[in-house]
Amino acid sequence: MHILIVEDDEVARDYLSKALCAVGHTVDVAGNGLEGLRLASSITVDLAIVDRMLPKMDGLALVQSLRATGRKMPVLILSALGDVDDRITGLRAGGDDYLTKPYHMSELLARIDALARRGENGNAETNTKLKLADLELDRMTRRVMRNGKKIELTAREFQLLEFMMRHSGQVVTRTMLLEGVWDYHFDPQTNVIDVHISRLRQAIDKDFDKPLLHTVRGAGYSLREDE
Repeated sequence: MHILIVEDDEVARDYLSKALCAVGHTVDVAGNGLEGLRLASSITVDLAIVDRMLPKMDGLALVQSLRATGRKMPVLILSALGDVDDRITGLRAGGDDYLTKPYHMSELLARIDALARRGENGNAETNTKLKLADLELDRMTRRVMRNGKKIELTAREFQLLEFMMRHSGQVVTRTMLLEGVWDYHFDPQTNVIDVHISRLRQAIDKDFDKPLLHTVRGAGYSLREDE
C-alpha cells in the first residue's frame, strides 16, 4: 500500500517509515500538518497515519480538512492522549482508528491490515489490486501473477513492482525510486536500483513473450505494454 505518515517527531517518523517499508509498503512522510494536508490532497494515498498533535495544523484539523474535501482514505490517528473522550474526539473528527502511544509495531501493522481490508468506499478489491496487461498485483494477499503464473518476489521487489505499477506508462527516474521505494532523499552512490530492477525483470519478464519492464536510456525505467 501507499501510506502517508504525518508525524513531527523525526525519530518516531523515521522508525515507522522504515518499519513499513520493510514489510513492502510505499511511504511518503510529512513533518507538520500543513505539509501532510498538501501531500494527502495531491497524491494517491491508500492510508494515512496522522499524529494528533502537529505543528502548523493539528492532526484532527488535518483529518477534518481531508474529509471536507471528499478524501476517503482510511486514517489511523496516533496520539499520546489515550482517554476515552480523546479517542471519541479523534474518531468523530474523521479518523477510522485511534492508537495510543507508545504502541507495539505488531499492533499497528495489524490495524493497518484491518483498515486496508475495508478499502476506500468499502471496495477493497478496487483498492488493493493493480493490473497491467496480464500482470496482476494484489497488495492485500501480496501475490503477483502473470498470465496465471504465480511470481515469487522478495518484500523489496514487491514494493518496487507496486511503485512501478502505480506509475505504469510513465518514465520513473532513479530519484523517484530512491525516494519512493528506499526512502532515500540522497543518492547513496550504489547500484542498488540496478540490482533490484534486474531481479524484477528476471521475475516478471523472463518466461513471457512480451517484456513489460523497459529501460529508458538516460532517464530511468518504464513499466508498460508496448504495442
